[in-house]
Amino acid sequence: MDEGLESHLAARREALERVRAMLVEHLKVPLRPAQIDLDAPLFGTGLGLDSIDAVELVVAIETEFGLSIPEEEAQPWMFRTVHSVVELVVARAEAGDA
Repeated sequence: MDEGLESHLAARREALERVRAMLVEHLKVPLRPAQIDLDAPLFGTGLGLDSIDAVELVVAIETEFGLSIPEEEAQPWMFRTVHSVVELVVARAEAGDA
């Protein structure tokens, strides 16, 4: 396998583990990290987060991953599912946006 692809997949696995743990620890999602589905919607009928949780989610991501997500750059799709949060984190880290 290509070295760049291996590195990307490893970063993605690590980010997924950390995002799942962050959801349980910081946002009090009532599941074990391994039970949180990658395609689970974060809001509404999915994991049940609300608008206040949205602010806490951004703060938790910035703190956990050392990233900055400027308000003007934040888009709703970035926070739709666990997968979209992982993609955001990996893309920002690979771009050096920390």
